[in-house]
Amino acid sequence: MKLSINKSRSLWWTISCAIILAGIISMVISWQNPSIRAPLRPSLDFVGGTRLQFERDCTKPGNCDQPIDINVVREIARAEGLGDSSIQIVADRETGAENGILIRTKNLDREQRTNLQKALSEKVGTFDEQKNQLDTVGPTLGAELFRSGIIALTVSFIGIIIYLSFRFQLDYAVFAIVALLHDVLITAGIFSILGLVLGTEVDSLFIVALLTITGFSVNDTVVIYDRIRETLKINPNRPIADIVDDAVNQTLARSINTTFTTMLSLFAIFLFGGETLKNFALALIIGFTAGAYSSIFIASTLLTLWRERSGQAQAVANAESIDTSTSN
Repeated sequence: MKLSINKSRSLWWTISCAIILAGIISMVISWQNPSIRAPLRPSLDFVGGTRLQFERDCTKPGNCDQPIDINVVREIARAEGLGDSSIQIVADRETGAENGILIRTKNLDREQRTNLQKALSEKVGTFDEQKNQLDTVGPTLGAELFRSGIIALTVSFIGIIIYLSFRFQLDYAVFAIVALLHDVLITAGIFSILGLVLGTEVDSLFIVALLTITGFSVNDTVVIYDRIRETLKINPNRPIADIVDDAVNQTLARSINTTFTTMLSLFAIFLFGGETLKNFALALIIGFTAGAYSSIFIASTLLTLWRERSGQAQAVANAESIDTSTSN
């Protein structure tokens, strides 16, 4: 069965635009949210500060009988001068019950941390010292990580444009970059939505994931573009839509197999790789799926539209030239 992607290209573009628009709306909402103040919910890697996670000791009788009231936690934080902190109730890693408190706030010294923990213990319950976690990152390091990540993404995009312009043509490179932006925006947009709904944070590994996504996506796109270029050399007068459809169908099995086998490893990391790698694997799963989609349905169809319109313009110019010479 032959897949005619150009016949339904408006549908593919509409699906992508809808997902990207939802992500952009979520980013705007996140930016206006006083507890986030960024398009995506940033971790301490980027903003700096102190992250405290306390979990109640449920081995003590009656200590975990009542659920944690987040409003009580916020009142205690305000009383300690930490009213602008981000506070979440989190699940216990062993039981799955919501017996933990995650607080992300400004840099705290030892005395401030001790006072906060003591005040919380009096109102919420005794905490298990072995499960408590503390992370501190300076704001300078956080800003430097964010800057370095943006520079790395920009340099990779420029390098891809230069490489594809030399290997193919400039229009190939432009639409490959459009596909890469599509993948990055979809990944970032979904993480923005997850940040609003589930409190999912992005850290320095998220930048690594975006760089990995661009490499995977452009590789898939190059395979299709290479097949288009080869067919154009053999049949330059054949309709570009037919050439692109054939190129996609000839490389479709490869694209699906490559994506599927990669996904198996990513899902294994997501399910069994631990909390540190969970969001990294999730970003790759989203990005690789978007990359396979954009290579097949976005980059190739945009190239078809451009070549059709530029070809029509050339035909009109030639016709005008013939008419002028005839009248003379």
